[in-house]
Amino acid sequence: MFHHAQCLSLKAMLWSGITPVQTILWIDKIGFMDIRSVDLNLLVIFEAMDRLRSVNKTAEAVALSQSATSGALARLREAFDDQLFVRTASQMEPTPRALELAPAIRRVLHAIQSEILQPAGFDPASSDRRFTILTPDIGEVAFLPGVLRRLREEAPMVRLQAVSKSRAAAAEALEKGEADLAVGFFPDLNKAGYFQQSLFTSSYTCVACARNTATGARLTLKQFLAARHIVVRPDGREHLLDRFLDGKGLQRHVTLELSHFMSLLTLLPGSDLIATVPADIATVVARHIEIKTIALPFRTPELQVQQFWHRRMQDDPANRWLRGIFYDVNRRDAGVCLPN
Repeated sequence: MFHHAQCLSLKAMLWSGITPVQTILWIDKIGFMDIRSVDLNLLVIFEAMDRLRSVNKTAEAVALSQSATSGALARLREAFDDQLFVRTASQMEPTPRALELAPAIRRVLHAIQSEILQPAGFDPASSDRRFTILTPDIGEVAFLPGVLRRLREEAPMVRLQAVSKSRAAAAEALEKGEADLAVGFFPDLNKAGYFQQSLFTSSYTCVACARNTATGARLTLKQFLAARHIVVRPDGREHLLDRFLDGKGLQRHVTLELSHFMSLLTLLPGSDLIATVPADIATVVARHIEIKTIALPFRTPELQVQQFWHRRMQDDPANRWLRGIFYDVNRRDAGVCLPN
């Protein structure tokens, strides 16, 4: 027997060459029926019968046995309360009811084939989609320039929005689809429901104004702890270096706490302040002001920079394309620094 959704794949039974029309609303023609009782596989049998006018040829076309096809035809007749196709001397001829239903059924099958069963796709060259990226301010400076160059070449109408959020808000934004990617250091996203891809590993560097005479090329641990520090905690996040120092029972003298790395550009020059920051941030700051690097009296923890996305976006072609761009542009081997 022809069982509902078991004997035949609907996708495999759809044929090309059906003339497209504006709508698939044909329910008014079968208003006496409960739509839940309509087996779409039966509509495929109907279309083949209307086209081939033969039970044997229909069975061959849809890869069913003749008995199963005859059973499907019987179910069609029962569903529509009409003979639909009647045997004549030469072939199976449609009844007036079948002639009335045929165009609507073709529309339904064509819509399913062209609008529902087609695999999802994404064409960056023609898309004007806006993507939202979660990243701190330094990420905007370090990660986006190369991405924008690629977009100009491959997807000139695609738009990016960079947003900085707290850890909890970042997770929620990805989960709800309010953001497409999080790029940077997001340890709270190392959990179920989120995918991640490593871009590079960074270390920490201590920097100061090039004219800062309060510090030399190296610092002892005592000097480091007593120095006047600027600490940057984007969106109030705990600094990875803070956890490292706390774990060793060390407490530095924090003179100024900031939420944006780029504020260092105006606060380091002419001051005796120092800042211990990821190496990429030191590179970006050095592009704009004169700084010196200072050797630290301990080996700092490594910072894993990754991109994250929620599992709901895992198979989305557009998201897959976007994270491919970010990976191609920002992926670096261990020990390789951000280009100046």
